Amino acid sequence: QVHLVESGGGLVQAGGSLRLSCAASGRTFRSYAMGWFRQAPGKEREFVAGISGSGDIAYYADSVTGRFTTSRDNAKNTVYLQMNSLKPEETAVYYCAADPKARDSRKEDRYDYWGQGTQGTVSS
Repeated sequence: QVHLVESGGGLVQAGGSLRLSCAASGRTFRSYAMGWFRQAPGKEREFVAGISGSGDIAYYADSVTGRFTTSRDNAKNTVYLQMNSLKPEETAVYYCAADPKARDSRKEDRYDYWGQGTQGTVSS
């Protein structure tokens, strides 16, 4: 069982930045692929970014490439999402998720464990 807790959400103006963190329980964190997803009001949850267990491979949705960066510190059992140049339409609840099978996927159903989410609000 993996317990995930996101933090770092908040209110920011358009063009601003937020840094999200996701702290994970468990001694095998480094073997998990991790993903970030978001769900805007009235919309389906969508993939944002993913990172391999070692942190060597990161991949992004086209809409955030060049503005968002995900990283991880396996010594701290934590994964991060740095979000720059934020847009109002990126207001959403942001979730981290863990895949113990390390499949490096953009698909929700590949992730077995989810955090409770953190709200990010971008004002215009």
